[in-house]
Amino acid sequence: MTQDELKTLVGQAALHYVQPGTIVGVGTGSTVNKFIDALAGMKAQIAGAVSSSVASTERLQALGIKVFDATEVDELAVYIDGADEIDHAGYMIKGGGAALTREKIVAAQSRKFVCIADESKLVQTLGNFPLPVEVIPMAAKRIARQFAAMGGSATLRLKNGVPLLTDNGQHILDVTGLKIADPLAFESQVNQWPGVVTVGVFAFQKASVCLLGAPGGVKTLVF
Repeated sequence: MTQDELKTLVGQAALHYVQPGTIVGVGTGSTVNKFIDALAGMKAQIAGAVSSSVASTERLQALGIKVFDATEVDELAVYIDGADEIDHAGYMIKGGGAALTREKIVAAQSRKFVCIADESKLVQTLGNFPLPVEVIPMAAKRIARQFAAMGGSATLRLKNGVPLLTDNGQHILDVTGLKIADPLAFESQVNQWPGVVTVGVFAFQKASVCLLGAPGGVKTLVF
């Protein structure tokens, strides 16, 4: 099966975790787009969605799914999103699509995080995928130096030759060269650095379940 077919498979499998009558938390990215397409088939059975990005909001609305602002909803039963990496404890690196801050906000608002990914995203130790960190621009160079002191190399993410702006109007640093052996401690440490909006380690908002697309079908990991 192609990677695109695996994404379709896990996107459809995630429907099992959507409870009729509820508002669903929806993430961002190519795998989530497959889930959104599948969700359209049961849109009459749900109240709507809370989205983690402008791109996902536009896709949901185009398919006729009502999108609520996060401030309109107290708690979500489930949040469905992808991951750039996930380890065997359910800790993740996220933010390849630059929506990490809003993803973490919606994940924190949800009782259960269901990660959907293909099996290439499952790793022993987080860090091979460049770690995204959303930062306030005036702090970017200092934060890059702090990562260098940890052995990492931070690069400002560009789009069309200029710094990429997140949906929140901030910049992204992508950090390579790190091995994140203790995701909880790492997330706590980096979140304390002035100017960091969100670090792309999802340890405190880790996955409850991961649906991994594999050639033999969908593997379910429960954490």
